[in-house]
Amino acid sequence: MKRTKAMVLITGLAMATVGLAGRLAVPAQIAVKEFLVPFPAHHVVGNIYFVGSKSLGIYLITTPQGHILVNAGLEGSVPGIQESVAKLGFKFSDIKILLISHAHFDHDGGAARIKEMTGAKYMVMDADVPVVESGGKQDFFYGQRPDLLYPPAKVDRVLHDGDSVTLGDTVLTAHLTAGHTKGCTTWTMKVKEGGKSYDVVIVGSPNVNEGYKLVGNGAYPQIASDYEKGFGVLKSLHCDVFLGAHGGYYGMEEKYARIKDGASNPFIDPDGYKAYVSEREQAFRAELARQQTAAR
Repeated sequence: MKRTKAMVLITGLAMATVGLAGRLAVPAQIAVKEFLVPFPAHHVVGNIYFVGSKSLGIYLITTPQGHILVNAGLEGSVPGIQESVAKLGFKFSDIKILLISHAHFDHDGGAARIKEMTGAKYMVMDADVPVVESGGKQDFFYGQRPDLLYPPAKVDRVLHDGDSVTLGDTVLTAHLTAGHTKGCTTWTMKVKEGGKSYDVVIVGSPNVNEGYKLVGNGAYPQIASDYEKGFGVLKSLHCDVFLGAHGGYYGMEEKYARIKDGASNPFIDPDGYKAYVSEREQAFRAELARQQTAAR
């Protein structure tokens, strides 16, 4: 497939994010500082707003009946999320539902604090529930890393593949795209803007972190087949607006810089979504082939 300039940009952003999120050799405190670098809160599309950091994709989905927060960031992310919500003119205390993309410390570490502050109902994909409720100790790869553990949080609703989460007229669908974690979740929903309807995809993570064993993984025997199923799901989804667990997945900084009154919405990027999924699948298959060769 011919690589366009846009695809090269997406690939570079994806690799940068994988490098940050997947590092094992650097101290966790360094990654934490990078994850907490602030970024302006902004409107994305319809009733979706960005309230994350320069690295972390955290989204506020607003309704008259209260709000849904997708991803909790780290424990140290919570004050920044609270500030971003307030700057957008919404109340942090109106968050009624908390969702996550997957059970890693940079996406669910702040969940316990957010639950305590808002009373939000925490809803998590079934296979990630033990990890969330153990504060990371049950993670198949990072569970033995004390520096990557976080306050455990009680899950209020256990989700399964294909389940819907509804608040008011807003409906999100949970798609299991496992591999990165056993319960990694990609969220989809529809929004309206300018008299048009758009399909939104919030990608959980298709990335193979540094050190992941795709072959002969006793702690997660089906990891490779789960990744393959996940890519099948991602390729089957219709996407107009491409978002993700890290802003680097979808070129958040570059797209934010293009926001202008009266201009087309830069976050509407169906081609970018397809290019990202294709590049990530190629990276997965290359790593799988490498490990299969090494295991012979």
